[in-house]
Amino acid sequence: MKIIVTGGAGFLGSRLIRALLAQRGRKGVPEFDGIVSVDLAACPVEDARIRSVTGDIADPAFARGIVGPDTGAIYHMAAVLSGQSEAEFDIGMRVNIDGTRALLEAARATGKAPRFIFASSLAVFGGEMPEVVPENLALLPQSSYGAQKAIGELLVCDYSRKGFIDGRVCRLPTIVVRPGKPNSAASSFASGIIREPLNGEASNCPVPLETKMWLSSPDAVVANLVHALTVEGQALGINRVLNLPGICVTVGEMLDSLERVGGAAPRALVSQQAEQRIIDIVCSWPGNFDVSRPLALGFTRDGDFDSVVRQYKDEFVR
Repeated sequence: MKIIVTGGAGFLGSRLIRALLAQRGRKGVPEFDGIVSVDLAACPVEDARIRSVTGDIADPAFARGIVGPDTGAIYHMAAVLSGQSEAEFDIGMRVNIDGTRALLEAARATGKAPRFIFASSLAVFGGEMPEVVPENLALLPQSSYGAQKAIGELLVCDYSRKGFIDGRVCRLPTIVVRPGKPNSAASSFASGIIREPLNGEASNCPVPLETKMWLSSPDAVVANLVHALTVEGQALGINRVLNLPGICVTVGEMLDSLERVGGAAPRALVSQQAEQRIIDIVCSWPGNFDVSRPLALGFTRDGDFDSVVRQYKDEFVR
């Protein structure tokens, strides 16, 4: 049995691959033979059990070439992110919708109904929302990325209903703090206002300080993605969609945590210059969720945002 991870060369995908290797045969994770990383670049994790395949996930022939009868599980992490999807509509549609459909069809062709874990986003929501979003709130995305992820969710659920796959839709919180350079996500600033100041660099906060965000550390998200593989389909029932647990924090509270963990000097490096393009996308997203069902199913979350900042500082700041 093999596990496929699309987007395996990225920060989250490569971290997931490391976690799967570490948990192999433990805590319900199956004894898989190897992992296939699928991306536009090779996976940075060096391990004999990993095979890197590069190519276009939206090409049906390519998708069929990587998914076979020995595929036990697929993590579909590859995506064009929110900012780029909004600016380059056709690329977002091709990767985020055509790529998902090609991968689902390849899984269907195996006749084995592999587990299919789809990384979705809270960007599927929009419009007027309650203070705490319930699991059954209707989707009303206010960005192309959100619409593309919503379509992907429906496809995964219907392929599961038909018995073609054993799907789980995991709506990820905004992941903070990501190391490295900013990416094309509209929410990239959420890492930037912590990461750059802790490394002695200036950063800008483009949204109001009272903006509520639904956040998770990389470690918590990866642990939940691994756990999603172990949850039985019967426990999910017909509702294959999970709002992964996060913590509700305002941007102002994020900066307060930055100062508590890093000191006054890093906090002083954060400016506040509004960027309407970012506000229009990020401020359409909900900031708090009812996650009682995922927590009952064994998913977990960070204790507070100070610990999230400390996690990044301890691992990446020298």
